Amino acid sequence: MGSTEELVDYKKEADDDNKFTWVIKNFSSLPYDKVYSSPFVIGGCKWHLLAYPKGNKFNNSLSLYLVVDDSRSLPCGWKRFAQFSLTIVNQHTENLSQRGEKQHWFNQRNLGSGFTSMLPLPNLHAKHGGFLVNGEVKIVVEIDVLEVIGNFDVSEESEEENQPLKKIKLDNDDNDAVSIDFLNVASPVMESIDVNGFQVLPSQVESVKCIFERHPDFASRFRPKNRHLKSSYMNVLLGLIKTLCQLPEELSDDDLEEASVAVSYVEKGGFKLDWLEKKLAEVKAKKKKVEIGKARLQQTEEELHRLNQRCLDLKALLEKETADVSEANVPLSFDDVV
Repeated sequence: MGSTEELVDYKKEADDDNKFTWVIKNFSSLPYDKVYSSPFVIGGCKWHLLAYPKGNKFNNSLSLYLVVDDSRSLPCGWKRFAQFSLTIVNQHTENLSQRGEKQHWFNQRNLGSGFTSMLPLPNLHAKHGGFLVNGEVKIVVEIDVLEVIGNFDVSEESEEENQPLKKIKLDNDDNDAVSIDFLNVASPVMESIDVNGFQVLPSQVESVKCIFERHPDFASRFRPKNRHLKSSYMNVLLGLIKTLCQLPEELSDDDLEEASVAVSYVEKGGFKLDWLEKKLAEVKAKKKKVEIGKARLQQTEEELHRLNQRCLDLKALLEKETADVSEANVPLSFDDVV
């Protein structure tokens, strides 16, 4: 077997600014346990994808992760809060594609995030399954960088992609200044819509209006005036809500811990989120209940399997004894006696 860390052949397809497509060729014959895509830049940050084509030590599934590239070059205090999705494309039927979505604080101690069980390998290798076609597996990643702390680690080659940075100061409750760099992208601002003083994207308008309708005073103590910072806070809040709308079993402990950190961060900016804290606690309780329930279900299923096997064994014994009785319970004929 070859090296466990190899950059495999790939091709980059025409994507949106926040999307990257990785096509892994000769997937079935890859000799590596672990493969990387070539680096790509989204949101002013250099990333790569990491895949385990032969499964991992935990299960027989393809594992897939988004990882910050060239971590040694990151400046001290570097952090990115991003919402991302990873999709294994079904090349026959797009609706059958396998997609996972989550949010994550990427930093120098936690450079990657993803899914341990993205797709069972038997499903991936199924002859007419649509995931492995002509020896190729297609993976699409979409990334929205919602929060930026620290300098950008890469610069784009094209002037169009290399957006200027705008540094601002956010005063926290302890009156300590926190330096934050935000990407000043002109197009989203031009296309944004004002909702109660917050510039949001058209797709976010209804959600933000709903938040204000149900919690009219949640932003009454919000201090920042900079529109980029306000949008950033609102994006984090919307991301938090989206996280809590996932199935509890799909949320990892890290996801919930990051959600707690994000709630505290947004509250320091002035949002009143007691209602969101309650929902976060509710989701944590549900996740714990699901984990306990699944453990009990597994125990019950194992016990049921043992009982079923015992029933089958008893049935086989009954049939054998019935046959023995039937064989013995036959009268002798005259010839047998004489």
